[in-house]
Amino acid sequence: MRVLVVGGGGREHAIVDACARAGHEVLCTPGNPGISAQARVLGSPQDPASLADLAVREGVDVVIVGPEAYLAAGLVDACRERGVPAFGPTRAAARLEGDKAWSKAFMLRHGIPTATHRSFDDLEEALAHAAAQPLPLVVKDAGLRAGKGVTIAQTHAEAEAALRDIFSQEGAQAVLEEFMTGQEVTVLALTDGDRYALTPLSQDHKTIFEGDTGPMTGGMGVICPFPLSEADTERIRAGIIEPTLAGMRAEGHPFKGVLYVGLMLTPSGPKVVEFNARFGDPEAEAVLPLLESDLGRHALDAARGHLDPTSVRFRDGASAVVILAAPGYPGEPRKGIPLRLPDPGLGEVIYHAGTAEQGGQLVSSGGRVLAVTATAPTLNGALGRAYALAGRVDFPGAQLRRDLGGRIGARPDPHPV
Repeated sequence: MRVLVVGGGGREHAIVDACARAGHEVLCTPGNPGISAQARVLGSPQDPASLADLAVREGVDVVIVGPEAYLAAGLVDACRERGVPAFGPTRAAARLEGDKAWSKAFMLRHGIPTATHRSFDDLEEALAHAAAQPLPLVVKDAGLRAGKGVTIAQTHAEAEAALRDIFSQEGAQAVLEEFMTGQEVTVLALTDGDRYALTPLSQDHKTIFEGDTGPMTGGMGVICPFPLSEADTERIRAGIIEPTLAGMRAEGHPFKGVLYVGLMLTPSGPKVVEFNARFGDPEAEAVLPLLESDLGRHALDAARGHLDPTSVRFRDGASAVVILAAPGYPGEPRKGIPLRLPDPGLGEVIYHAGTAEQGGQLVSSGGRVLAVTATAPTLNGALGRAYALAGRVDFPGAQLRRDLGGRIGARPDPHPV
């Protein structure tokens, strides 16, 4: 098949890699230097109409949409209007991620467990409510903020500052919710709107510093799989995944693509932290290297409405992703830093998340620059291999977390197989 992947980060590099492994001809826009080694990178305006027209001109069999902004802008709708299968939700269905206030109301309508919360479109009302709440308090921008519009306020002053930042934008909305305790995990479901297949569960590490401290980022590393009993997994299927898909169908917006469910495993059971409408980043870089079956075929089948969940297969073993972020991230990341990458070994890959070429030299061009990934029979082995590979990357000033997996007692094996 000919597959067009839309996006240019680490998630899209992982999608390209998975499709290329399956033997497909892969195109990508806007792409990045790492992607260009496995796909034909195309220049194009990035609006939905232009991208859908590009898919028609190139005669692609399926479009796989990576970032959430394209989904919220209606790229899948534009492709479908031109008869091109696209793997991802429509603009209306992508509201599950793009409008957190609507998403929270959807969960209440359909009995999907989540944190106690209230949504606000007025700053003064939000400030008054926040001042009366126990701490810590979770403050969320209701719109798209690339995974960074969340503040866990330890003081009422922090909550006020976060709210004033959100409402500095015209038309803003904020969600204030209780702070939930427990392990946070990510569940990804590939779905045609009715049938679905779960990937292995994963766990992202969202704050910049070790010990889960510092500002929120887009994700500083992932372990996969996260250990969970079959009984708990079934609770997630029956109590969250299936009611969500059924609710979206009932409201006239069937959800096709990747349903990302961020869960908190609370003492009273799993609850939804947030929904996303696409592969997580960097979760995709952890999950997709374990995929044995054909991502391109799954994407086409889901887009056409006949996904066979039994055909989605993942290999045994584990994976780990170590993010190398630029100095200054998540505030003002330093760009233009020269990078020199080692040759990965078998079961290792360095996904490009924020890189560019300047005068033939690979340089940093974003906050999260590289997703260093390794697989192994055990999680400790995968962590050991990923950290060893990261240590061979020449990236002056790079930030990384060295405690990935520590929440579940995992430790990097110093002599991984």
